[in-house]
Amino acid sequence: MQLGRRSLEEAAAIALLKAGDINGLRILVELYQVEAVQTAYLITQDRSAAEDIVQGAYLRAYEKIGGFDAARSFRPWFLRIVINAAIKTAARQKRQISFPDEEAEMYEVIQARLNAAEKRPEDALERKEFMGEIQTAIAALSPAQRAVLVKHYFLGLDTAEIAVQMENAPGTTRWYLSIARKKLRKWFIANGQK
Repeated sequence: MQLGRRSLEEAAAIALLKAGDINGLRILVELYQVEAVQTAYLITQDRSAAEDIVQGAYLRAYEKIGGFDAARSFRPWFLRIVINAAIKTAARQKRQISFPDEEAEMYEVIQARLNAAEKRPEDALERKEFMGEIQTAIAALSPAQRAVLVKHYFLGLDTAEIAVQMENAPGTTRWYLSIARKKLRKWFIANGQK
């Protein structure tokens, strides 16, 4: 089985880190920085906190790389570190975070990744407004519910994988996902969305 370019780069980076060469970290940052910050942001709703979380996660990964099984993919292991730190950060926040205009940039990146570009300018405006409404609705969820949504819909993990990563029973994970969906549905109905 032939490994992809990304897998080869990742394997080389892991080998460098295990040999004590910090240059391996630079490769991993290039591979996963954007996705990791987006993931942390979706949970914390705070761009600067998301960047701090990811920086801390890289340091933690560097410190723990000796125990990492190089036969496995780095991405899920690393994103688990990011998500756990993001959940803890979001849980410590005392209030719901507002979404200043500069934070909209992160959702524009997510929007571009998840959806094809709109054909008409009106479509783009409607999409941007809808993304703002989604931000507000997600902010109303608990950090654990946000994490399950991010893992399921953004990272594409199934509930069994999420349960393992969050160290929950599969039923607990399905419950978090179900409650989050119900809360989002209720929010959208209350705010005149379909």
